[in-house]
Amino acid sequence: MSATDPKIVLLRAVLTAAEPLGARVALGVPRLDGALCGGLMRGGLHEVFAAPSQEAAATGFVAGLAVRLGGPLLWIRQDYAGLEFGELAATGLFELGLDPARLVLLRVPDAASALRAAADALTCAALGAVVIELTGAPKLLDLVAYRRLALGAGAYGVTVFLLRLAAESSGIGGAETRWLIRAAPSGDEEEIWGGPVFDVELQRNRHGPAGHWTLEWSCDDGVFRPADRGAVVLASADRPPQAAMAAASAA
Repeated sequence: MSATDPKIVLLRAVLTAAEPLGARVALGVPRLDGALCGGLMRGGLHEVFAAPSQEAAATGFVAGLAVRLGGPLLWIRQDYAGLEFGELAATGLFELGLDPARLVLLRVPDAASALRAAADALTCAALGAVVIELTGAPKLLDLVAYRRLALGAGAYGVTVFLLRLAAESSGIGGAETRWLIRAAPSGDEEEIWGGPVFDVELQRNRHGPAGHWTLEWSCDDGVFRPADRGAVVLASADRPPQAAMAAASAA
């Protein structure tokens, strides 16, 4: 059997594309996990944008993802972030299900320092994840920076969350996934006290479709669940979720 035999070529392609066992972590919502080919990819770069005035929601969503991944968490944020968006509260993280003992908070003066610190941290395979919290659109965050973060994450299996605050979601970047997060109502009546609910728009998914979900975070179980806010709509990878929603309505 020659090296150019179709079966050999196919086998090589499968082995090249194969990911290590346990490389994806299920988030708890079957259709979302299906779109993500089984769950969120470990050792990848994931970009999370906060919708305008929704910084707390995006921060809570990233905290939930970190809970799902497990392991020690390094959170890198700029010095003035607390004044602009509020401090990370240990009690609040604990109520979300994230043990503050897992968290190492690193304050840096600027975006350049944040990216340098992240590059150093990614060489520590003991970390479960690194959160890089950036404000606005720093010039240093170019395609080369994205590539370096993605390569560093993959080399040691440390997941990177690029948390973008007060920034517009654009089509550039080399992240495995790109999300836009808003808060959603947690209940229809005042007496109903549920978990945090997120309006989640998966805008980029390298290995599957994009989509739009409303997810409730279970603080006790540490898992996402579909919220009763209507049907899940999946969009094709080459068009925004709004286009898919319009198509579904017309069907």
